[in-house]
Amino acid sequence: VQLVESGGGLVQPGGSLRLSCQASGFTFSSRSMSWYRQAPGKERELVANIWSSGEPTNYGDSVKGRFTISRDNDKNTVYLQMNSLKPEDTAVYYCVVPALRSWGQGTQVTVSA
Repeated sequence: VQLVESGGGLVQPGGSLRLSCQASGFTFSSRSMSWYRQAPGKERELVANIWSSGEPTNYGDSVKGRFTISRDNDKNTVYLQMNSLKPEDTAVYYCVVPALRSWGQGTQVTVSA
């Protein structure tokens, strides 16, 4: 299993970023996918989850209404659109296949003025 995240970076408060996760080594269209994040000194938390077909989706309370998870099963890719970013969204974001207990290497998102 390989999970390669991209799209992280530095953004100002109120800005947007879109993370991507390119997956390989398993049948992507058959697996639910998740995004987790970990901020310095804090535990990892679930950001969003999407079922294999694209529905349903669910979100952590702190990101509801601001973040959107989606997937393209033809491209073996899962996305996380992040809008109205806040400094407390600063973290390393990980792409995860929960059923396979597989994690990507993570991508850093920093929200700062």
